[in-house]
Amino acid sequence: MEPAQIDDTQAWRRALQKSDAYHRQGFGHKEEAEAALKSEYFSPLLATIRNHHHTYSQGQVTVHLAESLGFCWGVERAVAMAYETRTQFPDAKIWITNEIIHNPVVNARLQEMNVHFVPVLNGNKDFSGVQPGEVVILPAFGATVSETEYLHQLGCTIVDTTCPWVAKVWHRVEKHKKSDFTSIVHGKYKHEETVATLSYAQRYLVVLNLQEAEYVVDYMLHGGDRPAFLQKFAKAMSPGFDPDRDLEYIGIANQTTMLKSETEAIGKLFEKALMQKYGVAHLNEHFLAFNTICDATQERQDAMLELVKQPLDLCLVIGGFNSSNTTHLQEIALEHGIPSYHIDGAARLISEHLIAHQPLGQPLTTAENWLPPGPVAVGITSGASTPDLVVEQTIERLFALKNSPAIAGKSR
Repeated sequence: MEPAQIDDTQAWRRALQKSDAYHRQGFGHKEEAEAALKSEYFSPLLATIRNHHHTYSQGQVTVHLAESLGFCWGVERAVAMAYETRTQFPDAKIWITNEIIHNPVVNARLQEMNVHFVPVLNGNKDFSGVQPGEVVILPAFGATVSETEYLHQLGCTIVDTTCPWVAKVWHRVEKHKKSDFTSIVHGKYKHEETVATLSYAQRYLVVLNLQEAEYVVDYMLHGGDRPAFLQKFAKAMSPGFDPDRDLEYIGIANQTTMLKSETEAIGKLFEKALMQKYGVAHLNEHFLAFNTICDATQERQDAMLELVKQPLDLCLVIGGFNSSNTTHLQEIALEHGIPSYHIDGAARLISEHLIAHQPLGQPLTTAENWLPPGPVAVGITSGASTPDLVVEQTIERLFALKNSPAIAGKSR
């Protein structure tokens, strides 16, 4: 696939949106799609728990459910549009350039509907199987400028399910580019959302966390080891990036699934550094403020912060293992000293003695004696890509393990 060389991405996107082969809305099958989603992903149990003030007991288990969890509006919209696309083009070959969302159940369901995923070979997407006239869905995370333009030039019908919050970040980095500012992006440089965002930027530097941001600010204010800087951010900066030249004019953006408090702290850190370096009177000449934190991400993180105030024995954080927003929910639990297990579904609860889970920043592993004896209070939350039904299945599995006659007998 040849990369697109597009300087004015705003003009390019406006022209693309006028194409008859580009679709940013549904196809008039909304009610049918919503009915399918409800049938396949709705949870009667979660509805019951919500009606009981988000607390529900069965036998020895008391579940405390986060007040905001599961499918966000952007995810539900993307999945519904994918369902509508299958209905609109019943005989067409349909592709998705990536996972529609970070949830294995939803992605597997789309494959059952004969929707194909563009394969990845040696770390790169292989579009060679996509043919002119076929239908291609861009996922909720978006797609790069080069991918989208390639598919447009190939003559594909494009269905763009990009979350509006992600598109909002793109507008932000386009403003940075127009003002000849460097985009400092709080995110994971390999995450597909960030990769798409960077394709709209002119110059960029991706910082993973507050510690990396502090490293950059220290270099801005005091200088340092330039080769070490370039090596540290070799995969997270634009080609030709020069830390001695490109940190003078800065705009902040973020991957929408990052930890809200950390994104805000990073923005304040750079703002303070630029005031220190150039003076308060010249701040607006060197710094572009931002507001690209996703409402749904914020709501789920706020709900998690409330959940950990409960007297919990442990937390189950349910979501795809490659889901960034899910890992940040787990992070909140761990920061508050609560044993937390990131799982992607009920099958990970192997027994009352053994759980398969993914610790922060580590591969999938198992833990023994995860379920305390006697009555237990469990906090439950899920990422924005997790269907309620997956949460229900996990809770039902928890009830079955803890309340089995054998376990009940041991606890007496």
